Order: sequence, then C-alpha cells, then structure tokens
Amino acid sequence: MARKKAKKRSGANADAARLGRKEYEAKMAKLHEELVHLQQHVQREGLKVCIVFEGRDTAGKGGTIKALTERVSPRVFRVVALPAPTEREKSQMYIQRYLPHLPAAGEIVIFDRSWYNRAGVERVMGFCSEEQARDFLKIAPLVEKAIVNSGVILLKYWLEVSPGEQTRRLESRIEDPRKTWKLTPMDLRSYSRWYDYSRARDDMFDKSDTAWAPWYVAMSDDKKRARLNIIKHILSKVPYKKPKAEKIKLPKRQKAGGYVAPSYPYKYVP
Repeated sequence: MARKKAKKRSGANADAARLGRKEYEAKMAKLHEELVHLQQHVQREGLKVCIVFEGRDTAGKGGTIKALTERVSPRVFRVVALPAPTEREKSQMYIQRYLPHLPAAGEIVIFDRSWYNRAGVERVMGFCSEEQARDFLKIAPLVEKAIVNSGVILLKYWLEVSPGEQTRRLESRIEDPRKTWKLTPMDLRSYSRWYDYSRARDDMFDKSDTAWAPWYVAMSDDKKRARLNIIKHILSKVPYKKPKAEKIKLPKRQKAGGYVAPSYPYKYVP
C-alpha cells in the first residue's frame, strides 16, 4: 500500500514539474521572435539548413515541427514528410528520393522522418533485409559528410519517450476522436516491439553519430519543455544576427476617385 502511495506521489510530482501553459506560451513567443530573426538571416546570407527529426512513435515530432514553423514563412522553413515509396522509387538507390528535397540557399528544410526510416521502422518491421540495413548504416555517414561539405548545416534530432508515456499517448489517440487520424495500423504493430526499436536505435547511433553530423537526443515526456529545448538548441547551432530594425510607416491610402461599390449579391459567410 505504501508503495502505491509513493508511486502516486511521484507521479503527481512529475505532473507538477511539467511546464504550465502560460509559462510555455511566454517562452515560446520569445523563441518565435528569434526564429524570425534566424529566417531573415538565412535569407540574407544564403545559408542552407537541414533539420532531421526522428524518434519513437508518439514522441512529439509533429508537435515540435509545428511549434518550430508556425510563425515563420513556409517558403523558407520547408517541411518534408515523404509518403511510402513508389515502385519506381523502390528501384532507385535508397537515399536517392530524399536528395532532391535538400535545401538551396536561403532555405531551412525540416524532415519529418527521413532516410533513417531504413535504420528504424523498415529494419524492425521487415520492410528491408538486415543486409540492406547494414549497408545503409555504412553509406549514410558518407552521404551526410558530402551534404555537410556542400555547405549545408545538418542537424539530427532523436525524440525519446518513456514506455509509460507512449502508452498514455496511444490510448489518448484511441479514445479522442480528434486524434484517431494519428493512429495507424503500423503504430499498433510497432507498439509491442519496444526493445527491437531500442536495439535498432542503438545500432543507428553507433554507426551514424559522427563528428560532422551528430545525433542530439531530446527527452519528450514533457512535450512543451522538449519543444522549447529543441528550438533553443537549433538557434544555438545555426549562427545568425538580429537584423537592424527599420521604422515602418503605412503609406496613405488613395482616394476613392469616383469608385462606387457594386450592388452585387455576395454570398457572405455567416
């Protein structure tokens, strides 16, 4: 009985330690300002930035990407979330379909899952052979070195969630009609293979955590705190300068010059 009470207390303390909404929104607003400055610097200086998001199912990749991009231009911060490969793409070199999406000057490209699908879900769920997975892990660091040598700032993030929190989030997707679209048959099949994914993740880190393209791990049981930490980390890894603020004044509007609004029967939205 004492143990159960202790567990309840520790759970309550964990919930209390989670970031509150008001504090989160205040901190995020400041980071959004900095992301706008980063965007302006990237455009002005022609930087090329590529950000890869990987992680456990329900770890919060989508929410982090949304927080990262909601106050900036989608023409600069471009999100890439590729569907399953076509038959033609399956016949190509594995990483080939990702390469056309890499950033040009003045762009920040964000991969919502990436070429590391081969090291994770494809390997664990049997969509590729062990030999193909091992070959990929030999090639990936070399391709990433070429990407970095071309002038791209490459950042790779792995979002990690605890087993208990993953269960809670999946159950929420089952019970909440607003979230059922997030729940896929693959999520259900993957759920029971926690340690297979752990082994695949460990091997991926061992083979692809390089000096030129290291992995950064974010613990995401507290999703709000994880989002703030990741955005702060991105801002620390991409050099930028705040632009000089120019005074902006709206010009005077033209006069009507005889314009008369037509008596057209507009269909207004109530």
